[in-house]
Order: sequence, then structure tokens, then C-alpha cells
Amino acid sequence: MQDANIVAEQIRAARAVLSWSVAELSMKTGVGTATIKRYEATTGVPKSRKGHLQTIRSTFESAGIEFIGTPEDRPGIRLHRPAGP
Repeated sequence: MQDANIVAEQIRAARAVLSWSVAELSMKTGVGTATIKRYEATTGVPKSRKGHLQTIRSTFESAGIEFIGTPEDRPGIRLHRPAGP
């Protein structure tokens, strides 16, 4: 398993690239909307105790998001689209 640590900026960016609302991300992950909003309002790695960051990360990765860098060194995202005809 990859390190689950992702930064708030990556969560916001991934959600924006996928055009997902907070409610939609909550529905897909089972993580409460208030928790997602709290994560996104921080800077850096949000405090999380229940494995929510791993759940969010896995959900985004299943949707084609690749998390690049580390929380300390140029964190970002890439979008992988399925190959077209």
C-alpha cells in the first residue's frame, strides 16, 4: 500500500479536475461532508485518524488521479484518461 498521506491542496485539485462536489466525494467514499470540508480547509496533510485519507486517495486513484510528489516536495496530481479510439 502506498503512503496515504496526501495534502489538502491535492484533495481540492483532484476534486476540481473530476468536477466532483464535496457531497459527491462524500457519497463515493463514505467520508462525511464536514470532514472533507475540514480536510480541504487546512494546509498540508490533514489530521486523520480513521483511514479516511487512504479511502479518499483510493477513490481518486480509481477515477484516474495519480498523486505525485510527496507532502514535503512538490505535491501534485495528474489525470490519467482512458485511451481513446
